[in-house]
Amino acid sequence: LALRCSSSSNIMMASIHGGSVVAAAAVLLATLTPTLAWVPTHSHNIMHPSSKTTQLTAEQGDDDTSDAKYSGYNVLGTELSCCCSNVRETGIGTGFYRNGFCSTGDNDVGRHTVCVQVTEEFLSFSKSVGNDLSTPMPEYLFPGLKEGDRWCLCAQRWAQAYNAGKAPKLFLQSTHEKTLDFIPFDVMKIFAIDAEESASVINKLDLQRSQLNEILKKDVTDNDEAFQ
Repeated sequence: LALRCSSSSNIMMASIHGGSVVAAAAVLLATLTPTLAWVPTHSHNIMHPSSKTTQLTAEQGDDDTSDAKYSGYNVLGTELSCCCSNVRETGIGTGFYRNGFCSTGDNDVGRHTVCVQVTEEFLSFSKSVGNDLSTPMPEYLFPGLKEGDRWCLCAQRWAQAYNAGKAPKLFLQSTHEKTLDFIPFDVMKIFAIDAEESASVINKLDLQRSQLNEILKKDVTDNDEAFQ
């Protein structure tokens, strides 16, 4: 399990000094909301990475009810990292909100949630299917992309490129969790540039969750023995 994190160690320590280990662990567990990072919201989109015949679908997910313009979580369940805040020193940030993050919200119908590193092969493919990402469009604060640029790509467009064998590599820690509505985590891991670092993050969160569960079990056992 990947865990959604928040800073709560001070709360936990205060609770422990107050005399309740269970309460302290419960507080921390509540703030570490677990999320199955590799399971899409829409189960009918699930595909096995080794299946060459199964196609990724690109159905529109539910809109966020909160304003995700400046915050959000990634597909690991942790805080969303910046994708690119200044594309080729143009002063233009990527993302639907052009703030450098692949955040999404009610107005982002296309779900610009996948932080990718584009290649010439992908750009050529994208142009061939009617989505020219190479030509600058200043009126939309779009600098035009070149090989090596990082950009927040629509989840549907990534799925389209994947099905055609042209999908660009991506950054898991900068890819918004809404991407899981369209693309399975196991598929994204194959294309992840930050796969090793992301695996380390997941392992640390899993260990933290395990340690907290042990605290809860021990305190419950101690309480049971005290009442016997």
